[in-house]
Amino acid sequence: MWRRRPDGRDTRAEEPEAPPRPAEVPALTVDALGRKCPIPIIMLAERINQVPMGAVVAVLADDPAAFTDVPAWCRLKSHEHVASHELPQGGWSIHVRRNY
Repeated sequence: MWRRRPDGRDTRAEEPEAPPRPAEVPALTVDALGRKCPIPIIMLAERINQVPMGAVVAVLADDPAAFTDVPAWCRLKSHEHVASHELPQGGWSIHVRRNY
């Protein structure tokens, strides 16, 4: 929301930020390590309905395409990309929240 300051300048009113959610333990882990895209996305799509709505699914993947493709799939399918964490052995744990 824009507000005019007493000195006449326009500024954006500071809106309070939502408190960060605590890190959640995934309800399900999909191990797609060693698999090339689109297999990690196919595995996620097949299994995301196994968790309750609002739960988090972790996709383990080491294909560089999965790092960008899983969040893109989330936007396309209206699920939430929560975070991506690097794995010590290489690859990522990509966390997705089921929205429907």
